Amino acid sequence: MNDRPAPTARRAPFRLAIVGGGPRATYVLERLSADAAGPGREGRLEVRVYERTGEFGAGQAHSPTQPATSFLNRIAGQVSFAADESMPGAGPLRPRAGRPTLHEWCRRRFAETGEPDFDLGPEDWPKRYVHGLALQDSFTAYIRELRAHGVPVHLCPDEVVDVSRQDEGFELRTAAGQRHRADHVLLVTGHGPHDPERSPAGRERAAFARRTRSTYLPSAYPLATTLSPAVTGPGTVVGCAGMGLTAIDVVLHLTEGRGGRFVPDARHGLRYVPSGREPSSIVAFSDAGMFTFARPHHTKEQGAEPGAGIREHQGVFFTREAVDRLRTSVGTAPAGTAPAGTAPAAAAPAQLDFDRDVLPLVVLEMAQLHYATLFRPAARFLAERSAAVWRDFLDGARTAAGPPDDPERLLGPLRAAVDEIGAVLERVLAGKEAPATAGARVREWPVEATLAHWTGVVFGDDARERLREAGNDPAALQRAAAAWRSPWRLDESPTGNRFSWHRTIAPVPRSAYATPGQYRAALLRAMATDRVWARQGNTANPHKAAADGVWRDLRSVLSYAVDDAGLTASSHRAFLARHTRHHNRLANGAAVEVMTRIEALARHGLLDLTTGPGATVETDDTEGRFRVTGPATGAVHLVDTLVDARIHPFDPRLDSAPLFRRLTERGLVRLWRNESADGTSFEPGGLDLTAGFHPVGADGAAEPGLTVLGPAAEGRRSFLLSALRPDRDHYVMRDVINWLDEFRELTAHQEERECGR
Repeated sequence: MNDRPAPTARRAPFRLAIVGGGPRATYVLERLSADAAGPGREGRLEVRVYERTGEFGAGQAHSPTQPATSFLNRIAGQVSFAADESMPGAGPLRPRAGRPTLHEWCRRRFAETGEPDFDLGPEDWPKRYVHGLALQDSFTAYIRELRAHGVPVHLCPDEVVDVSRQDEGFELRTAAGQRHRADHVLLVTGHGPHDPERSPAGRERAAFARRTRSTYLPSAYPLATTLSPAVTGPGTVVGCAGMGLTAIDVVLHLTEGRGGRFVPDARHGLRYVPSGREPSSIVAFSDAGMFTFARPHHTKEQGAEPGAGIREHQGVFFTREAVDRLRTSVGTAPAGTAPAGTAPAAAAPAQLDFDRDVLPLVVLEMAQLHYATLFRPAARFLAERSAAVWRDFLDGARTAAGPPDDPERLLGPLRAAVDEIGAVLERVLAGKEAPATAGARVREWPVEATLAHWTGVVFGDDARERLREAGNDPAALQRAAAAWRSPWRLDESPTGNRFSWHRTIAPVPRSAYATPGQYRAALLRAMATDRVWARQGNTANPHKAAADGVWRDLRSVLSYAVDDAGLTASSHRAFLARHTRHHNRLANGAAVEVMTRIEALARHGLLDLTTGPGATVETDDTEGRFRVTGPATGAVHLVDTLVDARIHPFDPRLDSAPLFRRLTERGLVRLWRNESADGTSFEPGGLDLTAGFHPVGADGAAEPGLTVLGPAAEGRRSFLLSALRPDRDHYVMRDVINWLDEFRELTAHQEERECGR
């Protein structure tokens, strides 16, 4: 028998405010709508969603109104909108037909409309506005379901500018002056641009633009309005600060988006035909001096049985266990105590130095995967050769491995093993030894299988068939090998195709150029080679397999090493300044089709790539224009319009939106700080949050009534900007599921309080 007194009146619903109506809000509503279908859920919840752009479901970054020249950097089969069986504890799941991937959604839409932009296969790259349409469609469906289950949902196309604590909840104030009450506030605001007036460089550039005929655009989005023909039209020189995904959007919008055309070209893939409505020149520049590398053709699901999952690379040397051993052997204790609401200080991890302790493991893993892709049947032999130096390194030995500042200091045994394999295969291909004879002599790895695999990787399936036909005849094999040519621009010698960390991150060496023109030519050669490698795919090309397999597939291990003050403060600062850029170039680039367009624009000359690495921007009062200088190449460009084409990291001190700045001033939130035992500290810009993503206030106490997901959590955590992936227990939905578990408890506690009154 229930001893609790029955309420005299129907209790008020629990009021949830979702601030930000983009993709994360869509994922949250998916779980809420599935949960609302359960028994006894009616009347228990009321939801209000705020989205300042009015683009509910997509937000500005994924708006369906984006230009058709912008592409998503994820294939259609790797994007989803709902929880699935890979996510333990997700709760009720939708029927399979009710949770399509982006590819499946596009197939349905193509059948309905016949629009070619929806005619996509699972490994095709969708235009970004297509993703926005699918997000909006999903958002609308989830709202409809919630309302059908008796959950009121209010959509507010307004910006929340402040949140204040009230007696039993919160009050939200919008830019339009409206005030609403909420019992719980979920902040999923996404990325926003910085206010140029809040940094010295931004203030200087904005003031310079106001007093001259130049234009400064501190953010590129939305492209159609920001990059208007009035400031980027014919006769103007546009300086594009940044060479990542945003810069690619800018460049294509100002060229193809202005009516230019890409036509087939037998030599380079595409050739650009201008319309005459483009700027006279687009000067792209960055600290690295190069665009992101092309994302390779995805082949990790080819040949897999349905439901078998994705054949992602599993770490051999770079693993969570390896990071734990490093913390035990060489880690240093962090300073201070854990914030209120988090784990006790005793559980804080020992801190590492990324360049000294972690990067050598990353490089060893890349090299192992690189050579395993070339010589797959000999992969175990290669790994065993590196095992001893790897174990010694994990146990704290440093001097025997190599110079402490060399990222490749663990590669000696692996290189020696590759030399042995290469020497044997060269003898066989030169007709000096029959394959079977070499196989009988070498017992540590399978010679014939390794030769066949290497031949297929470097020269293709036809060459592998010629190898099979030559059999064990050295003369026939020598004749066949002499005619082979690599279609993938790979070195044709078994001792070639060597892995180099330094060439990987800087494919245009300083010795390759002395003038702007020489740098442009060298960079175009590197881009063309990278494009060909990308077409070979992320399991067949050794260079792309190493980059994709480590910096993408093992990204969770990178996060495990870095997050929650896993690095010393100084190393954390260096990691964000240097290695996140490496991650973005190696594993987060654009599709081959997109990079072929960028290459065509550079070959045409409209896109200027002569600035090179280390570019600087200054104001030139004499010319009344911005001056972009390339110290490594000697290039100097005067630009009329300077656009900051970079995604700004979250930092409430610099944010153009006032919300988090006001929350900081109220003391509801504070910045997270990484502190080290040597007295150094680092504030990356993200908020101090508990394990449940509740902000820690100025007084050190956690605020369970607020939850923050997404970029505002960057700093303590890393790599938080991502679309939901299917069949992977993806962290974006995992965070939503963990929030929903706590949210259910909050609503249950309120119901108990209401019933007890």
